[in-house]
Amino acid sequence: MARRARVRAWLCAAVAVAALGGVALVSAPAPVPPPPGQSGQGQPLGAAAPEPPPVGPADAERADAITALLARRADAMVNRDEAAFVGTLDPQADPTFLETQRELYANLATVPLDAWSYLVHPDDTLDLSTLPDPAADLTAAELWAPGVELRYALRGIDRTPTTRAMGYLFVRRGEQWFLRSDTALGDLGRRTWRGPWDFGPCQVTTTAHGLVLAHPGSQPMVDRLVRELDSSVRSVTQVWGAEWPQRVALFLPDSPTEMRAMVGPDFPVESVVAVAIADRVDTAAGTATGQRVVLSPMGSRALSVASLRVVLRHEITHVAARVATVDGSPMWLLEGFADYVGYRDSGIGLAQGAPDLARMVRESGPPGALPEDRSFRGKDRELDLAYQQAWSIARFLAERFGEAKLVETYRALAGAGPVSAGETDDLLRRSVGLDRAGVLREWQAHLRGALR
Repeated sequence: MARRARVRAWLCAAVAVAALGGVALVSAPAPVPPPPGQSGQGQPLGAAAPEPPPVGPADAERADAITALLARRADAMVNRDEAAFVGTLDPQADPTFLETQRELYANLATVPLDAWSYLVHPDDTLDLSTLPDPAADLTAAELWAPGVELRYALRGIDRTPTTRAMGYLFVRRGEQWFLRSDTALGDLGRRTWRGPWDFGPCQVTTTAHGLVLAHPGSQPMVDRLVRELDSSVRSVTQVWGAEWPQRVALFLPDSPTEMRAMVGPDFPVESVVAVAIADRVDTAAGTATGQRVVLSPMGSRALSVASLRVVLRHEITHVAARVATVDGSPMWLLEGFADYVGYRDSGIGLAQGAPDLARMVRESGPPGALPEDRSFRGKDRELDLAYQQAWSIARFLAERFGEAKLVETYRALAGAGPVSAGETDDLLRRSVGLDRAGVLREWQAHLRGALR
């Protein structure tokens, strides 16, 4: 969730498991490092990026040549000119690289693109003196590894193109430059982002409110997602309002490796069924780029119709509310609100959807405090209980003050970000007439009546 920095990259994930016939949803943020020149990890949020080193004449000349090379590559991709695309590749490159590049070109044939281009950053050039064999080609006139970003947009989804870092190694043979590898720089800490088109042919099905991107062989699950996508978007809009694009891209990878490539190498993909991601969020400008909902290759297929509906509406709520959500806002509100929208009209009651909370209330009484943010980073029962409590708080606020007040409360607190306890109390009083102690007191009374 985005702090007050102008630009932040982050993702929000949802873990869904069957729970006594209902669904328990679990979410946790994980930052994605931004490209050079943007505030993010390693520097104060909102701080100016350090001045890059000056680019000398030689690097400027190389940058012009590489920019022209990548422009030809992008044009060939967009215009479906395979010969021109292959012509940008080093003919002496590893045969495996050449084959995977041809496959990449073929796999993108069915993907609706509004933009596909590259940005070159000569000020972010790697030192190749330690480049290991066989990448260190002694027959090359020159090797160069500037920073490179892919800039692309999905038609009907991305109002603004998103960017992803590419670990490209270029080679000069004579006077001509070629792309030699997109894996050789891994040992130097620069890796190429992989999209679904890097993992196989893409099958795209469009709907009134978005698209489903999958691979051949997934048609039964694609059909389920297509049936649920438009109604899920409409359901979220009924609660949140129409001030969001109301267009969603659902990605269905074929393997945990593919899912991990999209959501991050350290993310526990084996234990999640859906992840809502965004490449960059600018809350001040009200923009987000690269928003996708990525489904688990196995876990999502095991969901019942009702469970899948809850998961999609939960994740799409995060998509809709993304630009109004500042990093550091109370997790009990952010995740409880997404759960509220997910469970809304599901027919799943509080005791059924929050079995651990119901057991606690019966055995020892309601919780003594609102759930803390650290509880949402816990494991197993602690994590489940935190999310069940968050959902029950949002549900209580909607029942006690009305759904419009719940949305107003979300916008007020989520838009404020990491404020003091006193400021949080003031925001709550303005929204629902209660401070945190009052919300806790009335929520406890609500639980006693609803779960005993």
